[in-house]
Amino acid sequence: MAEVKRVERPLSPFMIGPYYRPQMTSISSILVRITGIATLGTVFLVVAWLLAAATSERAFECVNWLLTSVIGDIVMTLAAWAVWYHVLGRLRHLIWDLGYSVNIPFNEAMGKVMFIGATVLTLITVLVV
Repeated sequence: MAEVKRVERPLSPFMIGPYYRPQMTSISSILVRITGIATLGTVFLVVAWLLAAATSERAFECVNWLLTSVIGDIVMTLAAWAVWYHVLGRLRHLIWDLGYSVNIPFNEAMGKVMFIGATVLTLITVLVV
């Protein structure tokens, strides 16, 4: 029987480094997943705040202090960015699902627009609220 010659190649496209060059489309896709998980964590914080308000004044003071402190402001601002980025990512996928803009240069531009758009929308959100 002949000897099988195995080709040395990466096992996964997530092996960033010498085997895989990150692209805007892959990074933005991964970031959409991360922001979805971060948004879920933010929902838990808001639910904890509501539950604390419903249970006792002492519990509400603790959770409210956390959410209204500088750390809470930073967390909620990052959460707003995550929500906006996730929304824009879902909008991008809707455009793809409808069969539009399925070429690489436009998709890379859409990835950049998602970063910039999420940042601008977060600034508007912070300034309005």
